[in-house]
Amino acid sequence: MGPFDPRSIIFARHAQHVVLIHFPIALLIVGVGFDLTGQWKKNASLAAAAYYNLLVAAFSAPLVVVSGLLAWYWQLEGAHLKGTLLLHLLLGSTSAVLIWLVWWIHHRARRAGGRLPGGRLPVELLAVACVALTGHLGGFLSGVNT
Repeated sequence: MGPFDPRSIIFARHAQHVVLIHFPIALLIVGVGFDLTGQWKKNASLAAAAYYNLLVAAFSAPLVVVSGLLAWYWQLEGAHLKGTLLLHLLLGSTSAVLIWLVWWIHHRARRAGGRLPGGRLPVELLAVACVALTGHLGGFLSGVNT
């Protein structure tokens, strides 16, 4: 199989996770950036952009978690998790939950037609920090940060 053969792209043992992970990371960071800027500028269009970025991030996060579990199963044949890989799994799962929590806060406020709660900002920043730390560890696991 060559590098452009669809079978090598679809059935690669780890490629899906490495490729898919960038979507929720970028969407979360951009969504939080839009939210902060929208609140600062009092711009409803930026708040709407934040909501839709967070929506797609939330719905892509479970796919990324599943692809990570499949990569662990295929690459390491389900070996016992320890060290950096275990920490990456725990932080990745926590990141997915935080992404969903951030989206849910925005969704709930949007459905109620009211203002977003001020307490969401620490949750958003915690989610971004957790995602960044998870990505940093993932870089070590993939060999990018070594």
